[in-house]
Amino acid sequence: MNFFDAQDKARRATRWLVVVYLAATVLIVAGVTLVVAGAFYTVGEVGTPPHPALLLWTAAAATLLIVGSTLFKTARLSAGGSRVATDLGGTLVSADVQDPLRQRLRNVVEEMAIASGVPVPDIFVLEQEPGINAFAAGYAPGDAAVAVTRGTLELLDRDELQGVIAHEFSHILNGDMRLNIRMMGVLFGIMVIGMIGRTILRNTRTSNLVSSRRGGKNAGGIILIGLGFAILGWIGVFVARVVKAAVSRQREYLADASAVQFTRQTDGIAGALKKIGGYEAGSYFRAADPEEVSHMLIARGARFASLFATHPPLTDRIRKLEPGFDDSQYPVIHLRDREPAAGDDADAAAPFSAFAGSVAVAPAALAASVGRPGAAHVDFATRLRRAVPMTISDAAHSPSQAYLLALALLLAGITEPARQFELLRQQLGPERTAMLQRYHAQVAKLGAHFRLPLLEISFPALKRMPAQHLEFLLDLAQRLIDMDGEVDFEEYCFFRILSTSLGQSAAPGHRTRRGRPGRDELRRAAVTLLGQLALRGHGGEASRREAFRAGIDRFGQWAESETLNAVAHASVADFDRCLDVLVRMSPAAMKTLLEAATATVLHDGEVNAREAEMLRTVCVSLECPLPPILEAMPGSA
Repeated sequence: MNFFDAQDKARRATRWLVVVYLAATVLIVAGVTLVVAGAFYTVGEVGTPPHPALLLWTAAAATLLIVGSTLFKTARLSAGGSRVATDLGGTLVSADVQDPLRQRLRNVVEEMAIASGVPVPDIFVLEQEPGINAFAAGYAPGDAAVAVTRGTLELLDRDELQGVIAHEFSHILNGDMRLNIRMMGVLFGIMVIGMIGRTILRNTRTSNLVSSRRGGKNAGGIILIGLGFAILGWIGVFVARVVKAAVSRQREYLADASAVQFTRQTDGIAGALKKIGGYEAGSYFRAADPEEVSHMLIARGARFASLFATHPPLTDRIRKLEPGFDDSQYPVIHLRDREPAAGDDADAAAPFSAFAGSVAVAPAALAASVGRPGAAHVDFATRLRRAVPMTISDAAHSPSQAYLLALALLLAGITEPARQFELLRQQLGPERTAMLQRYHAQVAKLGAHFRLPLLEISFPALKRMPAQHLEFLLDLAQRLIDMDGEVDFEEYCFFRILSTSLGQSAAPGHRTRRGRPGRDELRRAAVTLLGQLALRGHGGEASRREAFRAGIDRFGQWAESETLNAVAHASVADFDRCLDVLVRMSPAAMKTLLEAATATVLHDGEVNAREAEMLRTVCVSLECPLPPILEAMPGSA
């Protein structure tokens, strides 16, 4: 399954979830109405039916309660993946982390983000959980969080931890993460009636209503309501587990397979699953209730055995990876025998090289790699991260310095930034500007391959900044790229990535996709994109027209009458509006667009470093994360 198929499947699952929610709400409201009617018979006169108005008000109140609870939970989750992690007791891994195990965790997460072409998510450790488990949560890559338990941190070696993190990144890239967090909000509403019922029963047992001669009859009605609500709650839990099992099971198999694809080895994720099976604490939660997030975890969070469990049996998952595996091969691990695993023992700076000329890449292979990094990308990301100078790495992880680095990365695409530095001295002062200039000089030496990865690494620190500081950063960045009177295409794309990702973090629950664009609007936007790629990525009139035609040919008759002259004078503002249209396309249409875009850039079968980063920035702007373009890729010529 490719990136676009996975996104489409996640959208279909979301629509199915809405249908189930509506059906469950109708049934639960009907059940609540019957329970209240029964309680009325118990409290009122025998043979006197309840007034119809009472039943209507009961149904309305139950509907408002369920819908209101869903909206409340959804609003709470709109804070993004970090809220889910903190609600479960997660502790944020700080930027200046010194512990070798947490440093190793951060390194692995950053490498996977660079390999995937997405911002580095916030990283949490569930300190009170000794079991081996992990999850990814959030609405979009810009507000994602990855959390692991203390047992995962201490018991897994680096390969196994990498397999677990690769599994979680598969959920981020496949659209599972957004589906899972929406499911939390929807299913909370279904289960809220049961929570009320259990509260009524608990309070009734501790009161003297039953023994009170005056209130005995009323108490019987209250107990009946509490018992009825509790039964409806059990039904709600059952429905929730059925929904979660239907959505989660196959996606767990897919995530396991993706983890192998990302790391090119089965030992990592398979080894982690084996340790879960042989570990005394398993994958189970102790301090937190895992019911709401059970579908998000890498393995079961509770000890219940159910036909409708959210995860396939461990043995079945391992056999998918290692067909000859047997239950007797689980390693025996006890809590009392636990010894912390070693940290990163190979994190020193390493030689790094990337292609400086051009490489031959097949357009189909490049488009197929969207959302699907391979082992070569992970290896590339590991070497690139280790090659980052210490001063730049410290700046990327520091909330007080990350914004200076972000501005330095923006200026790295400007040929003569003297005027921009003068503006910075006015806005930031001479001391900070001098520091920014030092970062700029180092970034320029590193080369174009480091610009996006360093920005991705900086996002967790940038998100820690106050909202007004982020607004100032974006406003200043906009002024910097507007200074010369003509916004460069690459500068604009870099700015859009920065603003889009920070926007996702600031308002995680708010999506830009509002309705599908019309056919004519979509055609104009797609043609403008291809025209800008042809004009910016190729030299010479003939070469540009050939590149443009290569992209248009992917669309067939739909756009064959379009010419390069029609879009040659499009402004950056026009291009910005085009991206706003294109980001709302269906996954199938987006796949065609990306194939056309890669055909435009690679019409001669080769891509240079500038073209590679230009294409990647466009893909990220369209929320289609493209891994780094390497000298050797599957399907390359």
